[in-house]
Amino acid sequence: MKKLKFLVSLHTQDNDFQTAQALAAEDAAKKVGVDVEITFADNNAVDQSTQILKAIQNRPEARPDAIVLEPVSGTALPQVARAACTAGIGWAVLNRYPDYMAELHKASTKPAFSVSSDHVEIGRIQGKQFASLLPRGGSVLYIEGPSQSSSAQKRTAGMQQTKPSNIQIVMLKGHWTEDSAERAVASWLKLATSQSKTIDLVGAQDDAMAMGARKAFQKIADEEERSRWLKLPFTGCDGQPATGQKWVREGWLAATIYLPLLAGKAVEILAKSMQQGTRPPERTVTESYSIPPLDALTPRRL
Repeated sequence: MKKLKFLVSLHTQDNDFQTAQALAAEDAAKKVGVDVEITFADNNAVDQSTQILKAIQNRPEARPDAIVLEPVSGTALPQVARAACTAGIGWAVLNRYPDYMAELHKASTKPAFSVSSDHVEIGRIQGKQFASLLPRGGSVLYIEGPSQSSSAQKRTAGMQQTKPSNIQIVMLKGHWTEDSAERAVASWLKLATSQSKTIDLVGAQDDAMAMGARKAFQKIADEEERSRWLKLPFTGCDGQPATGQKWVREGWLAATIYLPLLAGKAVEILAKSMQQGTRPPERTVTESYSIPPLDALTPRRL
């Protein structure tokens, strides 16, 4: 039996969770005895689609046996997914449950499924963190992921469900990278409205963006103003041991949310299914939790 070969397509190398996903995929591939190729799309949906189509349209002997996709676009590349299915290539989607998955799972001769975090629940946890950190209410500068990301939309919806009504949200947009959040916060600081707005907490939808926000505040020239911003609690999400959890221990973040890595799990499911001829479930959802636990968070003294 020939050795299986998988292609794993991720967002960007400028995000700690994405690089951890790549390492998890490589570790899982070694464990289950398959080859894996990792590609990054630099947060560009067109480039991601082009990279994957090129692999699908390659000579039959050079094609991957399965593709693991963490989509940049909200639609998760439906036409590319169907092209893979037609070519007899397995298809696993990370962090989404796309509209086409039920049809693809049923029609494909190869495994087709999704592995995702519960993004609404992640948002609910973050809203509860805000409540614990600001028991008397206040304002949160909230850095959301890109508009086209369903993960970002669901996290925002979940956060709005659990944050108390006495906590107000000031929304900025980032692109899951430290640099994008730094630029968003720096631009916001130039607005007159930012000078008159009291902010009590900075929350971001991932740890990289939370640290990008800190970088923007560190560059404020006025020492008193810089110190005031940097004393605020910062929260993020992803909670990987070497980044988010470490930043919580060091005091750079007041809290994060742990998200299990998905790419390795998808590789393992694909390998088991294709090696044993079994059919995986259409959808696998992982569980996330607050770091520190919600009851251990220290409220901010206003």
